[in-house]
Amino acid sequence: MVDLEIEDGLAVVTVNRPHARNAISLDTMNELGAALDSAADASALVITGGGDKAFVSGGDLKELAALRTELEAAEMAWRMRTICDRIAGFPGPVLAALNGHALGGGAEFAVAADIRIAADDIKIGFNQVSLAIMPAWGGAERLGALVGRGRALLLAGTGRVLGAAEAQRLGLIDEVVPRADFAEHWRTTAQLLARRPGASIKRVINGTTTTDAVAAFAKLWVSEEHWEAADKVLNKGK
Repeated sequence: MVDLEIEDGLAVVTVNRPHARNAISLDTMNELGAALDSAADASALVITGGGDKAFVSGGDLKELAALRTELEAAEMAWRMRTICDRIAGFPGPVLAALNGHALGGGAEFAVAADIRIAADDIKIGFNQVSLAIMPAWGGAERLGALVGRGRALLLAGTGRVLGAAEAQRLGLIDEVVPRADFAEHWRTTAQLLARRPGASIKRVINGTTTTDAVAAFAKLWVSEEHWEAADKVLNKGK
């Protein structure tokens, strides 16, 4: 089951299968695709999991074990990779709120986001090698971009599982928050991202040209929202 909440420009997509540690089944993939369709016009996106044990624990092995041919395996991998690519390509900022462990495919789902905020008691790991397979949802490439090629090969090649603090030190997680403050913190951060020109900032960070960056800035400069904010600063204390 995938839940979708949209309010004030912020879309929150929750993989809500805590009974299965939020594992992704074929039906879950369909529901994720539909949720992303519905969230297409949001200013910012959050992906998270239901409960407090797992963010996403990877693919649902009870169901996916029925895939026995190379063709079936490839079709499943492409299907989920397409979803992760859509998350990575979302125009506005995407935040992964790691409410629980992100393992295997769950780690791949997490690194499709731009930002990862984690509760301090979670673990994250590309441990597909424990099943004698490898990341196939785009996670290996994105891991390399985040932590460097050598570290990515070390982590994915050994299946090492990291605590939140170590993952932050390596650059895999951006913020680690005490469990008691986690839900409020990620939501407040996401709401701020949704209310600011996050899409324009994301395009510049992702490598648009100087001309594009200046044009985006100029468009924002003449916006009503900018001048309302500027007037508050200019009139502060008067």
